[in-house]
Order: sequence, then structure tokens, then C-alpha cells
Amino acid sequence: MKRDKIIFYVATGLLTLLMLFSVNMYFFKHDDVAQMFTSFGYPTYIIYPYAVAKLLGLFAIWNPNFKIIKEWAYAGFFFAFILAFFAHYMIGDGGQTAALVAIVLLITSYIFNKKTQKKHE
Repeated sequence: MKRDKIIFYVATGLLTLLMLFSVNMYFFKHDDVAQMFTSFGYPTYIIYPYAVAKLLGLFAIWNPNFKIIKEWAYAGFFFAFILAFFAHYMIGDGGQTAALVAIVLLITSYIFNKKTQKKHE
């Protein structure tokens, strides 16, 4: 049980740092992010809402009372990371590595969240 909690906290903590770095870029380096989104073919007006969605998703993942919303947050992050991986891969900027790391951290967080929840039931 203790090992599972440690793995959950480490994976979720590292994922949170990665997401906070991303949100920081979205808010404070908007021009750079807008240029990247344009190269992906994405509209730039989604940058701020996407940053807020990432923050809300992190809040849901860390909150033990939001079981259904937490599932949606994990799913939303999963699809976002898959899309990010392929977007970076297609333009060849090397950013797919960060998306791959995010996917691994997300899956690890999800699996060990489930393991720690089962032990509390």
C-alpha cells in the first residue's frame, strides 16, 4: 500500500510539474505558443481555455472526492497527450518526447490511483 501511494504521488507530482510548465508557457509566452499552435494548424484562440482546462484537470486528479470528474480528467489528458505526440511528430520539432513522457506519467498515475482507491474501499 505504501509503495503504491509513493508511486502515485511521484508520477502525479511529475505530471503536475510538466502541466504547470505547459500552463506557464501558455500564459506567459503566448506569442511562442501561438506560433507553435499555428504550425500545428490549430486555432490560437484555444490557448487560454486549454491552459485553464489543464489546471482544472490537475485539480480534479488531485482531489479524492471527484471520482467521476477525475476519470474524465484522466481521459481528457490522455487524448490531449496523444494528439500532442502526433502533432509534434508530424511537424518534426522534437516535442513528441515530452508528450510521450506525459503519457507514461499519466498512465502510471492512473493505475496507481486505482490501486490505492481499491485498498480504501
